Amino acid sequence: MKHLTAASVLALCVGSAALAQDFTLNINTALATSDPLYAGLEALRDNVAEASGGQLAIVLYPNSQLGPDEDVLEQARAGAPVAVVVDGGRLAVYQEEMGILGAPFLASGYEGIRNVVTSDVFQGWVDEMADTSGLQVLSFNWWQGERHLLTNKAITGPEDLAGIRMRTPGAPVWMGTIEAMGATPTPMPWADVYSALSSNVIDGAEAQFPAIVGANLQEVIDHVTKTGHINLITGLVTSAQWFDTLPEDLQAILLEESLKAGDIASYGTQDSLDAIEQQLVDAGVTVDEIDTAIFRDATAKVYDDLGYGDLRDQVQAIAAGN
Repeated sequence: MKHLTAASVLALCVGSAALAQDFTLNINTALATSDPLYAGLEALRDNVAEASGGQLAIVLYPNSQLGPDEDVLEQARAGAPVAVVVDGGRLAVYQEEMGILGAPFLASGYEGIRNVVTSDVFQGWVDEMADTSGLQVLSFNWWQGERHLLTNKAITGPEDLAGIRMRTPGAPVWMGTIEAMGATPTPMPWADVYSALSSNVIDGAEAQFPAIVGANLQEVIDHVTKTGHINLITGLVTSAQWFDTLPEDLQAILLEESLKAGDIASYGTQDSLDAIEQQLVDAGVTVDEIDTAIFRDATAKVYDDLGYGDLRDQVQAIAAGN
């Protein structure tokens, strides 16, 4: 399905809302339906319908059918009943502190980063972003796994990434991290990565295990180097204007079920990682374990470069449960 224009999305949303349900929320995600996180979205859709007695319907659009994340965020800011699964780096343009969630080696695994995105400190950022930018976070506990380097040669340190054009999202924290690791950051939509790799427009990418197989990148890369440089926590973000039109009981249902569904998605992702790694190996991809200390040292400056030096200590303490 081709990307829709903003006008057609708004028309679609208005049309959806005119169905039998009182309210409809259209959720866009870059993920494929095979991704473990998508099971969480399906659970959200079903549980919200049941809890609301059919008053609130959710329609899912995988594979970025409504367009790139940044476009859907702008549609949400304009008041459209759309939501998107998005990382903190892309939200930093609206709420600067959100960018630290995508900073390098902030936390490992799900539990620590979950502490951060369910904390009072994080809720303060959520409230401020809703007031100043018109974006409402429904929950931010959608863990997609740790991101690794995808290349066609073995990587042991920054020197091996010299001259490598590596796809990354366009957010400053992502680009700064990849540059500090030694590669040349090359922003482009995720949907374009397969063709860009196969045609040598880029030399590599970085992604979590479920996304690699979801996009069939095992067909166009030879090596996965397990750096875990970014612990990818994402959130479900919608229009604050639209959210405020919901009755309070439906607001409560949507927030509560979004948090529950995020856990379903995240633990499902956690449980899938070993099997996906084996799938990559079976497809002929070399999966390398390396000492990541050299990359940790190389990327430490990213926090200070982006003004997160002081915030880093606070967030890492929260992640550690302190």
